[in-house]
Amino acid sequence: MRYFIRYFGRGLLLVAPVGVTVYILWAAIRWIDALLPLWFPGAGLLIIFGSVTVVGYLGSTFIARPLFQLLENSLNRLPLVNVLYSSLKDLFSAFVGDKKKFTQPVLVTLNRESDLRKLGFITQVDLAELGLAGKVAVYLPHSYNFSGDLYIVPRENVTPVQASGTAIMKFIVSGGVTHV
Repeated sequence: MRYFIRYFGRGLLLVAPVGVTVYILWAAIRWIDALLPLWFPGAGLLIIFGSVTVVGYLGSTFIARPLFQLLENSLNRLPLVNVLYSSLKDLFSAFVGDKKKFTQPVLVTLNRESDLRKLGFITQVDLAELGLAGKVAVYLPHSYNFSGDLYIVPRENVTPVQASGTAIMKFIVSGGVTHV
């Protein structure tokens, strides 16, 4: 019985991540297909990927760039929409834009007495224009989540980490169980 339980546990560790990933992808495809009822499963997903790619291509051409700039300027003039739009644009550009933001992983000392530290990413190296000279902005992601907290800390509480931003983000999001 002990061997059965051990082998079942190992099997669960191998099957569960794959099964949950496949289920989430399948559920997402079904949800998208329900929005756009089409001929075969996954057609809606292909249409969305294709459309986003075409918009990305058009946004990179000299002809369409002024139109996208006009749309962006219009969105930035609307009182509530500009906060939402600019925040979402900055968030997406932090991960997939030309100027990725989470490239400077650091170890932040939160409490010197207990030597409490947390991994994060520098988002602003100079906060003097906010009247916070000598301070830096550090984003500290949460584990198993797509959220985090922004901390303003003294520059001397920040130590650079010699690893890629991607590796550190995976380490943080996984709760420290992946290898760096």
